[in-house]
Parts: sequence; structure tokens; C-alpha cells
Amino acid sequence: MPMASRSFQSLGPRGFHRVAYTEWGEVADAPVVLCVHGLTRNGRDFDELGAALSDRWRVFCPDIVGRGESARLSVREDYNYNVYARDMAAMIARTGADEVDWVGTSMGGIIGMMLAAVPGSPIRRLVLNDIGPRVDEAGLRRIDGYAGGNPVFPDFEAAFAAVRTVAASFGPMTEEQWRKFARVALRELEDGTWGMNYDPEIVWQMKQEPLRTIELWHLWDAIRCPVLVLRGAESDLLSARTVEEMRGRGPGCEEVVIEGVGHTPALMDDHQIGVIRDFLDR
Repeated sequence: MPMASRSFQSLGPRGFHRVAYTEWGEVADAPVVLCVHGLTRNGRDFDELGAALSDRWRVFCPDIVGRGESARLSVREDYNYNVYARDMAAMIARTGADEVDWVGTSMGGIIGMMLAAVPGSPIRRLVLNDIGPRVDEAGLRRIDGYAGGNPVFPDFEAAFAAVRTVAASFGPMTEEQWRKFARVALRELEDGTWGMNYDPEIVWQMKQEPLRTIELWHLWDAIRCPVLVLRGAESDLLSARTVEEMRGRGPGCEEVVIEGVGHTPALMDDHQIGVIRDFLDR
């Protein structure tokens, strides 16, 4: 199940910037899956899913600009969904596929909805991991409470403890899974201390405006492909009421509730991976 680290140059408002991604699978003509992460995470969140799907699919897991190994932008206003969507359109072109399946966690699901709503979209099937066209204020306030800071920790263990506390809703996970989850979120700095693996400016827009529930039903109503929604049973970002409304309008959707998890399911365990695999394999 080989993994390769690659990158390409994407055109933004002020020139080109580097978009890094990991690629799983070797069969050149295999169907393609794009896995796109949440606000402060990066493409390595999908290592387990990518490895599991690589026997049948080519799996591409990009780092959205400002995260992971992708470029940090010089102007914070360029961290916006229009730039992210253009970058991911370039990512789709990079795969060489005429159509792709999309697995989007939180922010990655919003980008997926944006692209799936466009006429002639290449997205064949869409998996939304604990996100929908209504994003509840309670979850946004929780995220706002920790995202965008620039903490520095003396060693990995201190950083690990902080990440595990903030991300408790992603669990339950094994100790090994938690450590891997934390390593994805963290970066060792030149002086041996540890910091977060993203540019703190990625959340500038969230800090500018009063937090309130976001409504994206205009996107939902324009989507035509089949949709699977994974919802954490304890999610504060995606309510059961929202999913019920999603069932009755736009493309409709299937729902799988992940018990004992909030925002968002980590997509590391066999059950969560199996649900996605079954949906993509139809």
C-alpha cells in the first residue's frame, strides 16, 4: 500500500503557491478519491483511510494551503474558500481523472459541497464527515476557542497532552491512534520545541465577525450526486435536525451516526472506514 508525497503549483490571487499532497495506490487507471481535511488539520489525517482504500482506488490527500506541508500565504485575506476551491479544482486536474469521489471532513466537506454544486461537477459521490449545509453556532464557538493561537510547547509530550484535550470529541481512540493524531497536528520547531502544524492566520476571517450559525442551503440544493453523511452522535456542529432536513431536499442523503463521537469522527477505525468503502464501492 505505497504512499508518495508530492506537490503542485496552484494559482492564487497574488501568484502561485505550493499545494502538497500524499497519494496512495499504484494502479494508474483506478478510480480516484480525494480526501480533504478540517480547518486546522492536514492530509495526513487520512493515512489509515488511504491505506485501506489503496487496493481499489488512487487516493489523494491534499494539505489545504496554510496547513501541513503546503505553502503559508503572505496575505491572510487569501485564506478563504474561493482560494481553497480553486486549489482543489487544480488537485482534481492533477489526478488526471474525469470524475472523482470526495471525502470531506468539516471544512473539507464545505469545499466538497462548493465543487459538487457547480454545473458539470466531476464529483461522482460525496462523503460529508460531520458537516452539512447548516453549521451550528455552538460548534463554531468551540473551534474559535482554540483555533488560531500560536502556542509553543517545550516537548512533544506537553504538546500531545494539549492536542488530546482540545480534540477529545474526535475519540475514542487507542493510545497509538491518539499519538499519531497529535503528530499530524504538530510540528517540531528548529529549537526543539513544538508548535501547531498550520499558519495561525488561517482563522483570521472567523475572528473578524460575530459567530453565528452558517446556512449553505443554496449549495446543498444545487448538488446532484449521491451523498453519505457521517455524523458524530455528540456533534455540536451538525445536528440530527439538519440531517433530517438534508434528507428532504437537494440530493437527499444517507446518514450513518457514529456513537461516542462528537465533531469529528477521526476515520481511523475499521467501522468508519468500512462505511465509506461500502458507499464508494457501489
